[in-house]
Amino acid sequence: MAVKLTKKLAKKFQNEIRFIKGLVDQPKSVGAIFPTSSFMAKRMASIVNLHSGLPVLELGPGTGVITKAIVEYGVAPEDLHAVEFSESFLPYLRADYPRVNFIQGDAFDVDAIREKSGIERFDCVISALPLLNFPSSKRVKLIEDLLEIIPDGRPVIQFSYGPLSPVVAGAGNYNVEHFGWVARNLPPAQLWVYRKR
Repeated sequence: MAVKLTKKLAKKFQNEIRFIKGLVDQPKSVGAIFPTSSFMAKRMASIVNLHSGLPVLELGPGTGVITKAIVEYGVAPEDLHAVEFSESFLPYLRADYPRVNFIQGDAFDVDAIREKSGIERFDCVISALPLLNFPSSKRVKLIEDLLEIIPDGRPVIQFSYGPLSPVVAGAGNYNVEHFGWVARNLPPAQLWVYRKR
């Protein structure tokens, strides 16, 4: 039992070191000051429809906390496609989740994601992108592009540390819904869901 606990703590410590290194090396591509909590990751994964028959798209897996929650929720690893911008995170992600389809690239280039993944439609999109680091017009375009590759009514979920949605309501062909507040995250975060209008 003690050995298992020690291994678990060592893995958590390694993930936090990777996160800090990513934050220092590429601060604009890492949107948080601490890794996402497992509580928030599980809440985000809960939007997946396990019976849709479609794969799931994750944007910005970072150290893999949300990836782990998606797989634990019941998504087969081979049905998960995750786009990571930072090349430094990818070797660790691929080692930890060898059956997940990791793509190195720009999450804002939805056409390239479809081409690299070979997938036309996804069940939903789970995003941990640092959206507030980008212009509002780019955020709106991303949400509209993502909503084109999931069925009508299915969600794109995003977190933010601010009190408002990082993608403004009324700026495009989508609705914004507050999906809750996660106090057990550092700092506490808001969850937002976007669906095609």
